[in-house]
Amino acid sequence: MQAGPNRDDYVRWRREVIARGEYGKNIHELNGRTIMMQHHPMKDGGWVTTHEDITEQRQHEERIRHLARHDALTQLPNRVQFLEEMAAAEPGLARGEHIAVLCIDLDHFKSVNDTLGHSLGDKLLQQVSARLWGATRENDLLARLGGDEFALLLRGVDNPAEAAAIAERIVKAMANPFTIDGHQLVIGTSVGIAMAPQDGDTSEILMKNADLALYKAKNEGRSTYHFFESGMDAAIQKRRTIEAGLRLALAKGELRLVFQPLVGLKENRITCLEALLRWDTADRGTISPTEFIPIAEETGLIVAIGEWVLREACRTAAGWPSDVRVAVNLSPVQFKNKRLFETVEAALRDTGLAPTRLELEITESLLLSDNEPTLKTLHKLRALGVRISMDDFGTGYSSLSYLRSFPFDKIKIDRSFMRDLKAKGDSLAIIKAVIGLGQSLGMSTTAEGIETEEQLAAVRDQGCNEVQGFLFSPPISAEAVTDMLAGQAGASRRRLHRVS
Repeated sequence: MQAGPNRDDYVRWRREVIARGEYGKNIHELNGRTIMMQHHPMKDGGWVTTHEDITEQRQHEERIRHLARHDALTQLPNRVQFLEEMAAAEPGLARGEHIAVLCIDLDHFKSVNDTLGHSLGDKLLQQVSARLWGATRENDLLARLGGDEFALLLRGVDNPAEAAAIAERIVKAMANPFTIDGHQLVIGTSVGIAMAPQDGDTSEILMKNADLALYKAKNEGRSTYHFFESGMDAAIQKRRTIEAGLRLALAKGELRLVFQPLVGLKENRITCLEALLRWDTADRGTISPTEFIPIAEETGLIVAIGEWVLREACRTAAGWPSDVRVAVNLSPVQFKNKRLFETVEAALRDTGLAPTRLELEITESLLLSDNEPTLKTLHKLRALGVRISMDDFGTGYSSLSYLRSFPFDKIKIDRSFMRDLKAKGDSLAIIKAVIGLGQSLGMSTTAEGIETEEQLAAVRDQGCNEVQGFLFSPPISAEAVTDMLAGQAGASRRRLHRVS
């Protein structure tokens, strides 16, 4: 109800209010202000009115209502509003309407926060929100669910191709670099898609299935999109069960090391043993490293687990003969830990193992980015006396530039070349080339996967320094290693006795 702009109009309006008997509390808009009026009748027939300006109070309440359903940083709808809108769309599904739900997660956002700070990360999220909004249609609902997670509700989607086109537009939009405060940032995004009603007819099921599809997209290399598929739930639940168990594995003492010998062809004895991780669970038995190592790397658990492996391997090797080394694999994720050098140094110091008896094996992927801090750490480790080996050489992105970037002590030839020795004639040529390359660069070579005498003869003829494989021994326990090394020492003493 509006009052007039001047005094006479206001008095006339007030008399009309009283004539209608509108006593009690009323809210009125007067000249752009919100006024709360309370009218109280008197016994003598008169009345008393109080006026209270509640404009700011109302604005504050409106702001609170807005914040309850919107994200304060990006001003996008939040999870509450998004789920409300999804619930409102559910009745339409029963009438044959179609919608799609997209779960959107930024790739590598955490590294931006960790390296450049949360302030810059917030600015990045604001720019991301603008780009996402620009990739949507007019009747779509884009929301920020929290952190670097967003969701998109597509209304009136007739077929998966429409959802795929929007998802692809989002992935491409996020692939372009962001420029913030002089920093050029490259992140990317992964998208999971659930279609309704075929993938679910309730908000809860659709969100769950879109999230499962997102999980699949991230596991397939990120910066892509994936539709929900039946069977995903079981696979993802298994993966999450492994992750949850892995977080407790160290505390529960479920991890153990086994060791596989490397035999020096010139020395004709075990010169090194590679430490390999095993995980024994009470309810699921022994879980293969191919299942749990990738999860440990993706979750960052490999840092704590890797430190345990390093210490346990050094502790065990300290009891071996002084001419036998131990090899430990390092994940690229471990190099993101700035304390890696200190961790290795402490493990050697605390166990008493000589640095020259420790070999650290890395893969080519660690050097893909030619990361200066990584090379600096490798040089510091080598200066300490630790030997550095390139594992699985000949696969993936093999390049001579990696061998030029760092003076490796050893090149390990991947076992796949041993398997293909008969079937593929070029395998022997590659083995010969790698061994020759190692000799010219002053690096020793180890052939993995030796299972037959024929394979052994082939690599021996080419001048390989070490061999490893089931022809000599499978991975064995620390106790079995002690017995094997004792038997090797005894055989050596017997040979010396015969010579003398």
